[in-house]
Amino acid sequence: MNKVNDLIKGNPYPGRGIIIGKTPNGEYAVTAYFIMGRSENSRNRIFVERDGEVFTEPYDESKVDDPSLIIYAAIRQYKNNLIVTNGNQTDTIYDFLERDKCFRCALKTRKFEPDAPNFTPRISGLLTFDDGDFNYQMSILKCLDNDGNNCGRYIFDYPSQLGIGHFIHTYITDGDPIPSFKGEPEIIETNDDIDAFTNELWDALDSKNKISLYVRYINLKTNETENRCINERTRA
Repeated sequence: MNKVNDLIKGNPYPGRGIIIGKTPNGEYAVTAYFIMGRSENSRNRIFVERDGEVFTEPYDESKVDDPSLIIYAAIRQYKNNLIVTNGNQTDTIYDFLERDKCFRCALKTRKFEPDAPNFTPRISGLLTFDDGDFNYQMSILKCLDNDGNNCGRYIFDYPSQLGIGHFIHTYITDGDPIPSFKGEPEIIETNDDIDAFTNELWDALDSKNKISLYVRYINLKTNETENRCINERTRA
């Protein structure tokens, strides 16, 4: 098991990342989502929270080049499910849940992003809460060839476990084209302290390429949430 900051410290570009797990004391479900960017268009973003949902929005609307892959709902809730993704598949998953269909069914209708030659993977997570506990699923949709013709869809199911989380990100590191994440989600340690966890993760992200980080702790007894949001563009 790894500390998440050890997995990304010194890595210039893990891309976008999702973390889901449970705190060591068993009181909280943990989820985190971060975004990074290399281009000015990608870096021109912030996280905004509205009514418990989290969106990427332009920091300076006059500088938006192509909003199609960078502006989306990152976190939404449907009944006892919390959805977190790196793209507009958030809405696809929400729509399928609303129709009493499943996470896997939703993602079978989607594939990686059409940003050749990188073909950025779509990563997604779903927490499902029941009777004071939860389980979760994570997924990555990856290109299987150099031409963007074939998609591999990988879905992982996990029970919640004390002090354990899973971490998936879009890229291994920087490159041209950028190499996609490989293997299963990485096992990480969680932390009872949301501020310590948030700061460790933020500080480990590459200072040149990090954009925004959002962390949410959900109390499994009361359903109350603690949230932390850091936007590089608006930091004092």
